[in-house]
Amino acid sequence: MAHCNLRSASSSTHNDVNLGPSANPHAKPTDFDFLAVIGKGTFGKVLLAKLKADNKFYAVKVLQKKIILKRKEQKNIMAERNVLLKSLKHPFLVGLHYSFQTPDKLYFVLDYVNGGELFFHLQRERCFSEPRARFYAAEVASAIGYLHSLNIVYRDLKPENILLDSQGHVVLTDFGLCKEGVEPEGTTSTFCGTPEYLAPEVLRKEPYDRTVDWWCLGAVLYEMIYSLPPFYSRDVGEMYDGILHKPLPLPPGKSEAICSLLVGLLQKDQHRRLGAIADFLEIKNHTFFSPINWDDLYHKRITPPYNPNVVRQWVTIKEQFHNKSTLQKIHKEVKTMSLIKFLRYLF
Repeated sequence: MAHCNLRSASSSTHNDVNLGPSANPHAKPTDFDFLAVIGKGTFGKVLLAKLKADNKFYAVKVLQKKIILKRKEQKNIMAERNVLLKSLKHPFLVGLHYSFQTPDKLYFVLDYVNGGELFFHLQRERCFSEPRARFYAAEVASAIGYLHSLNIVYRDLKPENILLDSQGHVVLTDFGLCKEGVEPEGTTSTFCGTPEYLAPEVLRKEPYDRTVDWWCLGAVLYEMIYSLPPFYSRDVGEMYDGILHKPLPLPPGKSEAICSLLVGLLQKDQHRRLGAIADFLEIKNHTFFSPINWDDLYHKRITPPYNPNVVRQWVTIKEQFHNKSTLQKIHKEVKTMSLIKFLRYLF
């Protein structure tokens, strides 16, 4: 049976957006205390917010309607909403609780994932051990495989979009570049993504398929192991030349299994890339992942290799900054920083 489309209180305005079954017509901005900016994008911000009714924390994505309409991005925003609605069914994808709107803005109320970006942890530690990298790559691959099973290509896999929850499990976020309706044999052609992680076929502006996500997984895994993305250069032209033409550099000291996986995922020919035939099944069956029990992984029965220990971090902050003059300095810094940058500053 089709969902009936709930409409928000602002449905009479010409700027109304049909939020579909995620809409909560009774929600409003004043339901929340907005505490800090934890992310910024083209169309708006992500705010850390506390719901007054139950004192629970959420990440609230606030989008400016006029910018969306001006750039004709309604289709992409709705694609993001559709993916968010489906993502509640997977343990490693951020969940949408509900959405609402005012005459000027769209609000998406999401899980607040507070263990930090993978990017932040990589910056701090430079690289991870193979078992730790395997754990994160397996959880990310599980999430990507689920999206592919729904004919969704993610297209923007990078460490900034991979968060850790309070226990240390992966949560994939930001579905703004997702493409729906890509069948197993289907292709799409929009040029999008992040320079360091672009697959060769995207750079060549050729039609590409879901294997772009496996290239990106390879690039992220490479960065976890070697501390920089493959072919990385500050000179973007040089980096693109490497992605398109140069052999994959594999510095010594890593296992044969991980090198084999990286070569398979970072195969320049999308038709010969690991995942080109049986998609996620090929990744699951690779020898690098042989220590992983995928059923245990999905049900979070595997203890994460690293615990962000969020509670202890905030206790440490309080202990470290009990001095009044230091607190004043920190308060000054917080005013000009996002929460993520503030945490980087502290640790």
